[in-house]
Formats: sequence, C-alpha cells, structure tokens
Amino acid sequence: MTETPAQTRIYVDADACPVKDEIYRVAIRLGVPVSVVAGNFIRVPQDPLIERIAAGSGMDAADDWIAERAHEGDVVITADIPLASRCVKAGAEVIAPNGKPFTEQSIGMTLAVRNLMTDLRSSGEITGGPKSYSPRDRSNFLATLDQTIRRIQRRRAEQAPANWS
Repeated sequence: MTETPAQTRIYVDADACPVKDEIYRVAIRLGVPVSVVAGNFIRVPQDPLIERIAAGSGMDAADDWIAERAHEGDVVITADIPLASRCVKAGAEVIAPNGKPFTEQSIGMTLAVRNLMTDLRSSGEITGGPKSYSPRDRSNFLATLDQTIRRIQRRRAEQAPANWS
C-alpha cells in the first residue's frame, strides 16, 4: 500500500459567506474536500466531498473549530480577520470572499486597521460599513481560489517522494 501526502482541504467560515456555491463548484471540479463550518445547521449540497459542521452556538465556536484544524496546505475562506490571522499563523492559505488573500505580510496591518475601526465605532464614530459585494469580487474570488489550490497541488506534487502515487 502506498502512502499519499495529506490532502488539501477547504475550510469555509460559512455563516455569512457569499461565495459558498462558487467554492462547491471549484472543489468538486478539482476533487478537493470541503468542510462547511457554521454555528448551527446550514444546508450544503449532497456530495461526498462536502461535509457540514455545526460547531455550536458559542461566541467563536466555528472560528475555533476551523483554527484548530487548518494547517499548511489547506485553504480557509473567511472575512473574519482574527480567524484569518490565526489560520495564516498556522500556515494555511486564507482568502476573503472578495478574492483578497490574507498573507503573513498583510495580516498584521489588516488586523491593526480592523482593531482601530472597532475602537472608533465603539467611541461613537460613524465609519460606514463594508462596500457592497460585486460581480467583480466574485470573479476575483474564483480566480484566487483556483490559483491557490493549483499552487498547493503543484507544490505537494513536487515534494512527494517517487513512491507516492
């Protein structure tokens, strides 16, 4: 029996994710398993590659579930900046629903800006909300997800010993 390298998995922070259908299509096309993680029940397609996780109703239950499992070679889809930071530190590739990747180089500043905006809002400043989700965001997300998975798969294939199949 030949040993195979760990398989890439996509973890979806699903409660407010606008690109779940896109994730499912890419994952099925590329044969990558998906864990769709939400606080409570969420509907997912009937496909052996897609698993639904109800992490519980605790404050950060879904985030904690993802952060405990995501590691190098995995992809995490989230708009939650603290979760993105935890997953980047664990070595996972992290992508926002608008296609923007969170990296080791960008996550510190992104987290600092998020914390500043939180402080401003709590002091009564009106900072506005996030910009609306556009078709271009969806297109950017699809391209980034596809490129990220293919890059991970290439890297794993290059690192695999000759006896792995």
